[in-house]
Amino acid sequence: MSNKPKLIRQMGLITVVATGVSSMVGASINVVPFMIYRSVPSIGPYVLWAFISAIIPALLAGLAYAILSSAMPRAGGSYLYASRGLNPYLGFIASFSQWFGLSIVIGVISYISIPFLRDIAFSYELFHLSNLLDISLIRVFLSLSFIWFFVYLNIRGIKAYENLLIPMVIIIFLLGSIVILSPFFYDVSDFVYALKEKTGEIHTIKVKSEFEWYSFFSAVAILFSSFIGFDAIAQTGSESLNPKRNLPLAILISILGVGLFYFLFTGSVYKIVPWSYISEQAQLRDITAPGLLSYVLPSGIDSLIILGATIALINDIPAMLLSVSRLIFTWAKDGIMPKNLTFIHPKKNTPVVALIFSGIVSSIGVIGSDLAGDFFLGIDIMVTSMLVNFILMCITILTIRKHNPELYLEINIIKNRNMQLIIAWAGIVSLGLLLFIHLYKDITKELDAWYFHSTYVWIIVMVIASFIFIFRWNKLTHKKRFKKLPSE
Repeated sequence: MSNKPKLIRQMGLITVVATGVSSMVGASINVVPFMIYRSVPSIGPYVLWAFISAIIPALLAGLAYAILSSAMPRAGGSYLYASRGLNPYLGFIASFSQWFGLSIVIGVISYISIPFLRDIAFSYELFHLSNLLDISLIRVFLSLSFIWFFVYLNIRGIKAYENLLIPMVIIIFLLGSIVILSPFFYDVSDFVYALKEKTGEIHTIKVKSEFEWYSFFSAVAILFSSFIGFDAIAQTGSESLNPKRNLPLAILISILGVGLFYFLFTGSVYKIVPWSYISEQAQLRDITAPGLLSYVLPSGIDSLIILGATIALINDIPAMLLSVSRLIFTWAKDGIMPKNLTFIHPKKNTPVVALIFSGIVSSIGVIGSDLAGDFFLGIDIMVTSMLVNFILMCITILTIRKHNPELYLEINIIKNRNMQLIIAWAGIVSLGLLLFIHLYKDITKELDAWYFHSTYVWIIVMVIASFIFIFRWNKLTHKKRFKKLPSE
């Protein structure tokens, strides 16, 4: 028996669900539904409807992941599913797209968490500290510190990871419930009055706005990012207990639970703060849900929800780092990346080198957000990356029975072939529509330089990924391995 260190199964269902929830709840709930006016200014009062619409393709993508995870319960997630069920190259492209998008967004999340700390300082009238946190150098330093602290935490092992993750998830939902209950005590008139009292500003509420289908679907594509994160669950495949049951179950619990929480949370904010005010402010500064509600909530309560939002944001990072590091680890096990990346800590049983590499790439997301002056570039890259990833997962559902019948027989979630085909085709059509609209909006957008268009950045990265794959593939001698699951 080999004594070589390996990933070990020790994550229960609660930890796996917490991984998915933590990856989903963060910027998605506290920033994106409000800052969306910067990217889609003409969405008007239809944000909530766009939000509801976004859950449909998200659920289809989640079902595709659930089906495939039941057949291939290993670390690697999308890479493993597509490389075994579709094509090794497309598996790598799907997962590299996912890895790049998530790695960049880790840096984005860390970067946009600083305005929340700024808002906490402001709520306690620590105006000097609040102003310091708006200084670029300080913001970058703190953002990088968050990333590398969580790299260290992940290296320390699953127990350290879950001891932090689960309590933070509970706190997020408890503090988020304050926002959900707020419309029972405050409404739009209270906000307008408080705004005048605190700032002297008189806001005229705009009720109506012309509905535009293009703007609506553009918003749906961006708000779809709110549900991205459940894919992190698939990366726990080699460390989950009873993965054939727990992975699909955790994916569905995460999507439905977080979706309901999102709707109640976002709806509550828009019940109090006029959409017209949110639209105006999004063009001028980075705004957050807690920062908006701080106008009406009593001192102390507003600080609590800002704290909850900060925890939600920061809690994204350890789960996402786990996700992207396991992708790198699985590539290396298959020989698509250097074997050094498979090094596992002899005592902590964690992929050390893969985690450090993930930290380096995520740090680029911080610096890029600061240089671009707009974190939405990172969000747009992630949306493109994940839409491509999810479409390829749906295509894999179509091809796996013929391409790899042995693994197809291992599917134990939604075994009916006709239902599988309905899910796959519905996913391809809905996700493909969102991808087309998202890319068109990005390409036609007037920006200062080509590299601020997420589409061009994504294409360059995928070309690089293709060269990496071709180079490594030509060096492989045992290509039959791509029909079977990696050894544990």
